[in-house]
Amino acid sequence: MRHHNANRKFGRKRGQRSALLKSLARSLILHEAILTTESKAKELRPYVEKIVSNGKKETIASRRLISAKIGASATQKLFSDLVPKYKNRKGGYLRVLRVGTKLSDGSVRSRIEFV
Repeated sequence: MRHHNANRKFGRKRGQRSALLKSLARSLILHEAILTTESKAKELRPYVEKIVSNGKKETIASRRLISAKIGASATQKLFSDLVPKYKNRKGGYLRVLRVGTKLSDGSVRSRIEFV
């Protein structure tokens, strides 16, 4: 039984999963919207929302923590463009929209974007 195991595994080991989430988060912040599978989008949403909420503090410590998670270029874009945009918003920075299915394997495609 999978009690207290809420995270999706994606058929990957822990290092590969964390690398996948980091690269998806970096792409989402740089492009402000990406197209991916529904399960990856649902797993990515709380990860990025915590990053944006931490970025709203605008301290050196939060900048360093975020830079360690997503890289320098995405951190710069986050603090220059996205954090001022969501300064007065309590949460819910992202939305996940179903787009359709892939022809190859029938998986549900979703677009995750900033509100």
